[in-house]
Amino acid sequence: MTTRILLAEDMNMVRGALVALLSLEDDLEVVSELERGDEIVAAALEHRPDVAIIDIDLPGLDGLTAAARLRKRLPECRTLILTSLGRPGTLRRALAAQVSGYLLKDAPPRELASAVRSVVAGQRVIDPQLALSAWNSVETPLTERETEVLQHAAEGLEPSEIAKRLKITQGTVRNYLTSIVTKLHARNRVDALRIARDAGWLH
Repeated sequence: MTTRILLAEDMNMVRGALVALLSLEDDLEVVSELERGDEIVAAALEHRPDVAIIDIDLPGLDGLTAAARLRKRLPECRTLILTSLGRPGTLRRALAAQVSGYLLKDAPPRELASAVRSVVAGQRVIDPQLALSAWNSVETPLTERETEVLQHAAEGLEPSEIAKRLKITQGTVRNYLTSIVTKLHARNRVDALRIARDAGWLH
């Protein structure tokens, strides 16, 4: 029985290589290739794949959000997240989205086909090194509101714009940013963003 695969990867060369790799397997067939996250659900409903291999960083809609939406619309389709981001917080988000597998892009090529077969069989596949780092990682020290403020700062918004969006005063935003820098033992706001991103605390 052939396993039908939807592949979402925005880098043409990487997508082409993955399709070629999967095509070498007699029991695997790529039925849909996409480069945008916001096209995944519609394509899946049209092609009815058994497995969706989704890159985490996609234009239009990030891979984890797309995977969560796909699970709601087509629960029988398994999802395998493929990423170059080995951040423990990102793995926690992936598990919260109930994805079937999570592989790093630098894993040996044979592992991808093996992972596809495993998730079709109902197993969960997680890169062992990533699982270990997630197990050892710490939870965010930031409050939900502080994380929200930092997320907006990560998108390039100035304190005045963040204040307007969150309907709070500019002074309150500055207080949050000061608190964030202090809690993360960061040198400044840019350093705080780097620390939070590396830990996977930002979406």
